[in-house]
Amino acid sequence: MDEKTLCKAALAAMEYAYAPYSGYTVGAALLAADGRVFSGCNIENAAFTPTVCAERTALFKAVSEGARDFVMLAVAGGKGGAVTGRFPPCGVCRQALSEFCGPEMPVLLLTGADSYEKTTLGALLPLAFSL
Repeated sequence: MDEKTLCKAALAAMEYAYAPYSGYTVGAALLAADGRVFSGCNIENAAFTPTVCAERTALFKAVSEGARDFVMLAVAGGKGGAVTGRFPPCGVCRQALSEFCGPEMPVLLLTGADSYEKTTLGALLPLAFSL
């Protein structure tokens, strides 16, 4: 799968976000090594702590369906249903991703509906915790 197609999947996932408190909607699409794409959105909660980010939604969905090897992640976020800037994964999501993804895995951060910046998980989390 090419990068632009994965970015479109992240954009589509944004539409399902539940963000009544912040108004920020985020979608993520995680490409597994076997070609499957797992998408997720952020799901807010009034208590805030139970809120789940789009990246972890996609990751946990993938792992719960048997995927363990991933090759690329795309993240789209913004306010009002449109991409309004880049939304890199939070620290918790970066650490969760590092459990299953290598530091060289590409991460595409959408900066607009048709544009993105490319980085790696290792650049986002240079000192990942591991046991």
